[in-house]
Amino acid sequence: MSEISAGDAVADAATAVGWRRAGIAGAAIGVLAAGAAAGVAVERLTVGRGMRRRARLALDASGPYGSLRGLPGRAVADDGTELYYEVDEVEPDGGTGIGADGGAGTGADGTDATTGNGTRRRRLFGRKAPVPVTVVFSHGYCLNQDSWHFQRAALRGLVRTVHWDQRSHGRSERGRGQADGVTVGIDQLGRDLKAVIDASAPEGRLVLVGHSMGGMTMMALADQYPRLFRDRVAAVAFVGTSSGRLGEVSFGLPVAGVNAVRRVLPGVLRALGSQAELVERGRRATADLFAGLIKRYSFGSRDVDPAVERFAERLIESTPIDVVAEFYPAFTEYDKSGVLPAFRDVPVLILAGDKDLVTPSSHSEAIADQLPEAELVIVPDGGHLVMLEHPETVTDRLADLLVRAGAVPSATGTDRHPGGG
Repeated sequence: MSEISAGDAVADAATAVGWRRAGIAGAAIGVLAAGAAAGVAVERLTVGRGMRRRARLALDASGPYGSLRGLPGRAVADDGTELYYEVDEVEPDGGTGIGADGGAGTGADGTDATTGNGTRRRRLFGRKAPVPVTVVFSHGYCLNQDSWHFQRAALRGLVRTVHWDQRSHGRSERGRGQADGVTVGIDQLGRDLKAVIDASAPEGRLVLVGHSMGGMTMMALADQYPRLFRDRVAAVAFVGTSSGRLGEVSFGLPVAGVNAVRRVLPGVLRALGSQAELVERGRRATADLFAGLIKRYSFGSRDVDPAVERFAERLIESTPIDVVAEFYPAFTEYDKSGVLPAFRDVPVLILAGDKDLVTPSSHSEAIADQLPEAELVIVPDGGHLVMLEHPETVTDRLADLLVRAGAVPSATGTDRHPGGG
């Protein structure tokens, strides 16, 4: 892709909403569009804007993703921020797994009304009820708890799970400290996770599962609360995450391009955060361009279900630009590589997509180098949102981890789906 073609596509999008008057916002789009503008330009030649808009509305109306709900609760962080979480309880008789909203779960024949997976639950662990444990899922940057939709659907009713929204994301409150000008850091997120655990799972064994920023949050928890980790954590799963050196990630750009990004992006994001209303209007007006960006940086394969692609767009679009801006600096300063030895005494799953441009698989391999007993899984044609792109692989590896940790009985007659890993 030439610089001219990318610049033309970006300029066209910027002109539509008068972003020439807000040059810094246009510059940000130019930086981020380097990998996707050409594809968007081609799409514009073949598919009309109105048709694309109608397709998005149809996918929003028909897609079941993100529809699962559980028993709601709120934890209070150390700065007073309210953190939203939901609990899916174990069904004593292996029955429906219906959430607090009465949403459909598993019928008498084992069919999941939401996912249509048939006897999928039985294949995971057999018919025995799991032993008491709570699996806590932590999501990544610019996402929310619904990003674990497929894993939540598969585990529902079999093991107690907690899904929570990180501060300023999803249904959680905007960070009160950030509203007062306090910089958010990964250590704060670790303390937030501790507050959620205290409120939702004050007793019993824990399995911690984190994607990207969620995995970093878990490392911060282990760093700050070693006794909690030592006494209660039975297993850990890191999905598409990193222990540090994120400032070296190239995002698939050439060396000159990524160096330019590193120089200007922090200032650009700060400026965008101060013009949130203008930028949000621009994001809506340039939805096609952002859809191309999201697809490039979320998925590694070309045959992703369009409904899943649209679901990912909705998750990311729901994160306000000022939240995006205030979290970004935390990643350039983040380094928890010294905490990794704390994870050597529990079963660990490390999983990443081989085409992840955000937290490259080399970062997962670096974690595995420090945890030689861990299971390392690199998923072919997997991008950053590997749990949405290859849900069966991620779910099956999590199921095996729960068995190895003694969190559930050994599977009896388990039957892998094709591509289950």
